[in-house]
Amino acid sequence: MTNALDLIDDCIADLEAKLGLQPGQELSIANQGKEKGKANKKNKNEKKKSQPKPSNAPNETQPHICKLEFKVGQITKVWVHPDADKLYCEEIDVGEDAPRQIASGLRPHFSEEEMLGQRLLVVSNLKAKNLVGFKSHGMVLCAAEPKGEDGELVQFVEPPADAKIGEVISFDGLPVPEPLSASQVEKKKIFKLCLDGMKTTSDCKAAWNGHVFMTSAGPCTTKTIANGVLR
Repeated sequence: MTNALDLIDDCIADLEAKLGLQPGQELSIANQGKEKGKANKKNKNEKKKSQPKPSNAPNETQPHICKLEFKVGQITKVWVHPDADKLYCEEIDVGEDAPRQIASGLRPHFSEEEMLGQRLLVVSNLKAKNLVGFKSHGMVLCAAEPKGEDGELVQFVEPPADAKIGEVISFDGLPVPEPLSASQVEKKKIFKLCLDGMKTTSDCKAAWNGHVFMTSAGPCTTKTIANGVLR
């Protein structure tokens, strides 16, 4: 007569046969789960490796002028540099948390009264320079033309009255600028590469190789200097 233990043994043997196990072989479900988890993790890692990482490299194919950053600014404070005959020290609002401190060799051309409140363009991605002990964080953009035998006329490049402080200049007919870092501009001598093409047009608009400096409110201009150099 078959007892309960024999019935249990028969059930186990039948189950082992269905699962393809040898008699007495252990089935570790936990180990199978671990192996499956490792395989899934490996597949995910392989997918991550195969996906290209986003590049933060600068856009080297854009025109050189688009690698510079020109911002609309306004002089909020100006004083004479104590140790340099030709330099003014200025604080210029360019829409940042604090005004930029910039030194400019404009004392032969403008009075302090003419400087204060002046709206202008600032080259804002140049490396800071020590100018006779004053650290200058950028450069004011001006136009110049010969005047008399040895003199010259210098004027500011001015944005339109409705241009917002801090607005970044674009260039007519060129792609949206992607300015480089100050260190990259310095290393690659970008400003120097742009100088030959930076001039005013016959109607006094600031331009680079004929591409006019633009704001959302219109072009940037000088008062009277046509076909002059920008610097």
